[in-house]
Amino acid sequence: MSTKKSGGSRTKKKTSTMPTETGKTGEQFLTPVSGLPLDFESLFSQMPVPRLIVDTKAGEYRVLRINAKALAYFERTDKQVLGRMMSEFAAPKIANHFLQAFNVAMKHGQPATIHSLPGIPGGIRVHSFWINPIKNGDGEITCLDVIAQPDTSDQSALQRERDDAISLLTSIFDVSEVGIIVTDHNRLIVRVNESFVRIYGWERHELVGQDYSCLFAPDERDMARKSHDKFISSGIRSSGEMKLMRRDGSIANCLFTSATLELSQKRRFQVTTIMDITLRKQMEMSLRMAKEQADAANHAKSTFLANMSHELRTPLNAIIGFSEMVKSETFGPLGNDKYAEYIGDIHGSARHLLDIINEVLDMSKIEAGRVELDEEPICLKALVEATVRIVASRAFSSGIEILKEVDDDLPDLFADSRLIRQVLINLVTNAVKYSGNATTIRIIAGLREDNGLRLCVEDNGVGIPSSRIREALEPFGQINDPAHTHQGNQGTGLGLPLAKAMAELHGAEFILKSDVNKGARITIDFPSSRTLTKAHNPDKTEQG
Repeated sequence: MSTKKSGGSRTKKKTSTMPTETGKTGEQFLTPVSGLPLDFESLFSQMPVPRLIVDTKAGEYRVLRINAKALAYFERTDKQVLGRMMSEFAAPKIANHFLQAFNVAMKHGQPATIHSLPGIPGGIRVHSFWINPIKNGDGEITCLDVIAQPDTSDQSALQRERDDAISLLTSIFDVSEVGIIVTDHNRLIVRVNESFVRIYGWERHELVGQDYSCLFAPDERDMARKSHDKFISSGIRSSGEMKLMRRDGSIANCLFTSATLELSQKRRFQVTTIMDITLRKQMEMSLRMAKEQADAANHAKSTFLANMSHELRTPLNAIIGFSEMVKSETFGPLGNDKYAEYIGDIHGSARHLLDIINEVLDMSKIEAGRVELDEEPICLKALVEATVRIVASRAFSSGIEILKEVDDDLPDLFADSRLIRQVLINLVTNAVKYSGNATTIRIIAGLREDNGLRLCVEDNGVGIPSSRIREALEPFGQINDPAHTHQGNQGTGLGLPLAKAMAELHGAEFILKSDVNKGARITIDFPSSRTLTKAHNPDKTEQG
């Protein structure tokens, strides 16, 4: 056999390790490479390091192709990079660095390397860039293939940082004053810190590898297992209270917080911090018991005072009644003036004692919530007149003048007449008690702009220190010296507190303004809902 040679008539098939140029800018690298399992486009785009192709035509270096890693490195999008020169999207120092390397590669026709860069634009770390000139069949350089070289030296630094972080977290874990337990997805304890061991008395080897629920009180173990499985599977953070078993068998009340941590290969662990609140719970229980005891004692006191009304008032009424008969000599003369003096003392003391008992009982009823309002229309003008008549003798003996300033057309007040009369008597009596000789007391009643009724009692007596007004309004609070009063005693210290409590039962605002040697002004503002639109008959007498 012979082989015929035709001198060029045979077409010689060329092979290439790079795609051939098609003449269309940006498309010469789209042709698949023969004999490779992946085409060049896939190989280029999926490279794990930054890579870009730079065109060298027209004496300019413009980017023809760039992969995702390179875009991330320069922190740009493909629209910001493709067809542009380095100076258009990179920092000036970096662009100049690349330009110098490009010129070296073009001049010598050999690969060039940028060993260091003036700065790192993105979060991807590289050691250098390898710049390889790509030539066509005629030996002309058509483009530059720029490939980043991984920063191998940085791996050791990264490892050191990782080791330092682990060391830091381990130190925090060990020195924390809060107990910490780490459990795996099977509820097994894999680690406990020093504080947990110290506070609850366990040894590490007694806990590691044990079921997490063994730390709970027996009645909470089933719930602990269910909660652990639920939280570690869903990753939900949780917190609450738990009863934890100490090594000696005692129970500790604890506050816990749990969080799920997922590591490599989807391994999940639950980190639980535990704070002992046993002392706090004991204090809460002690305070609760103390409050319950105080409430019980207060209730017993109020009940006792409210129930002794008949037992105390009946004999006092008898003493008062019989002493009045003796004073008036109903069954004949006493025969000695001294007896009349003593009988007057008995009568006055009995009346005073009855007043004290009535005030105490009224306050106890209010505190016990046993006061029910018997509401009806009240004429304030008539009420003021009746009050002045009651206290007139006390005021006259001290030369005190009581002035009444009440509008004739004042609307009626819808309230409990007995309580409002008691309020006004307490206030006026108190004013007489602490006013000087030949002074004046004013009782004012009028309508406010919001249609609510206002009742005021003013005096120019010894007054109350402004810093102690709050104390004066507390039950049994006594501020002034007995020497400053015009009565032989101070009473119980319930006059003002009772008046305030009774006014507030009607939804009124009780305001006391006073200072030393400047007298006192007490204002009671009733809400407009208690003002009756139809004026009360001025001739109507006092209610009740």
